[in-house]
Amino acid sequence: MTDGGDGGTLDRDAQRLAELGYKQELTRVWSKFSNFAISFTIISVLAGCFTTYPQAWNLGGPIAISWGWPIVCLIILTVAFSMAEVASAYPTAGGPYWWANELGGKTWSWYTGWLNLLGLVAIVATVDWFCAQFATTVFNLWGLDFILNFADAVSLKEIFAVFLVILILHALINIYSSHLVALFNSISVFWHCVGVLVIIGILIIVPDKHQSADFVFTERINNSGFSLGMYWYYILPTGLLLTMYTVTGYDASAHVAEETVDAERAAAQGIWQSVALSALIGWFVLLAITFAASDVTAVNDGGGTSLAIFTSAMEKSWAETVILISTIGQFFCGMACVTSCSRTFFAFSRDRATPGWQLWSRVNSKGVPVAAVLGSVLLAGILTLPALSGNAAGVPVAFFAVVSIGVIALYLAYVMPVFLRWRKGDDFKPGVWTLGSKYKWLNPIAVGWVILTSIYFCLPFYGPAAVWWDDQFDWNAANFTPLVLGGLLLAITIAWLLGMNKKYTGPIRQIEFDEGIGIKEIEETPPPAPAS
Repeated sequence: MTDGGDGGTLDRDAQRLAELGYKQELTRVWSKFSNFAISFTIISVLAGCFTTYPQAWNLGGPIAISWGWPIVCLIILTVAFSMAEVASAYPTAGGPYWWANELGGKTWSWYTGWLNLLGLVAIVATVDWFCAQFATTVFNLWGLDFILNFADAVSLKEIFAVFLVILILHALINIYSSHLVALFNSISVFWHCVGVLVIIGILIIVPDKHQSADFVFTERINNSGFSLGMYWYYILPTGLLLTMYTVTGYDASAHVAEETVDAERAAAQGIWQSVALSALIGWFVLLAITFAASDVTAVNDGGGTSLAIFTSAMEKSWAETVILISTIGQFFCGMACVTSCSRTFFAFSRDRATPGWQLWSRVNSKGVPVAAVLGSVLLAGILTLPALSGNAAGVPVAFFAVVSIGVIALYLAYVMPVFLRWRKGDDFKPGVWTLGSKYKWLNPIAVGWVILTSIYFCLPFYGPAAVWWDDQFDWNAANFTPLVLGGLLLAITIAWLLGMNKKYTGPIRQIEFDEGIGIKEIEETPPPAPAS
């Protein structure tokens, strides 16, 4: 315990936060396990593995799943280890953008923060949309008929309506039950582990037929519309989006660092341990799903989805069970995504980087950034609007671009501070959790991989309808990732050049800390009044 400067005392977490320039505003009640749990919940193998399965099935086939998943997860671990070291050194809610400022300056911080925020909004949008898609599938199998007619074929508008309900529920949980979010995340870990075991058991025992090991580990499938000759250098790499999308969001352990006990150690371990466990569990469940895909024609006709596998391989009741378990896991995942996104929104606004920062940086009496929670779900709802339009089969192909947006934006935000830490070399002052000299080869692998996949995930996934320059181009099939990311980068660059380079000074220190005198308030100069 350390003197707080006002007659009180500071524990190590509050002292370290004070050394970084912040007051303890958020409630610090999260345990090490809770910190791990939120990242594990957001990664959610019951979400990503099930919902973006068609990306790998159609663009690569079983090889993209059985071999692509473990290989890519090993590379992702280089990103996670690299981030963990930096998180240990700077355990703040700002996460990557705060790290970028400390290691490279305010310009790096500006771009990292906006990419991180866009990526998290996109992840909220996709997780809750897919959760709504799975939920309406369950309602349809049950023959339920509420206000919407789920007993018939479910439309995109009906899925969107359920999506909005889920968004609202996640906002309410984060606002009014924020003290229980950590508990819910702990329950989610149990649900994911046990749920995956139950699903694997069902997929092994129930189907009458299974695919051979030769099919699962050697079969190639190309439903892209492009020539099979492009398989290895174009089609298969785009199918790896399944793995990259699923294993995202583990920066959440950093974003809730100000709410975690022993944050210097817990946040770092939460990042890499959540990735490692998810990689192992995810591979087993993906193999079980792929072995169950005995009716390849039915799966292809169903768009390559995991839903098509479940309904073609098993009786209706068993398919309902598997889909329901996944849906509940996705609901937990979306709840945690809103928590992580709102904390980033709050922290970035606290440092005056967002329009209307005064609103988004407020916390209520319970330590909850209510406006940031509402802003997060509102932006996610807007970003999901492309899901209202589909192709001839009623599939919102263009919406899958939001998946790419989330992956690219998040991973660029992850590796920008990793690159800066690598550049800083041995001058970097690590925290209690450190890579030692291993950063010299882990950091460049992480940075190089993210740059490569970011390029691939901006390319058209399906031809010829998604190819911009083709006569058959259709906006409903387009990968508009370059437009959204390019538009964001252009907008924040213009804002930067038009004055934010002077107004945004990086993370704003609220206090100073000295071992001798404790905490000293910083008298800040109020920002200039807006022009009339």
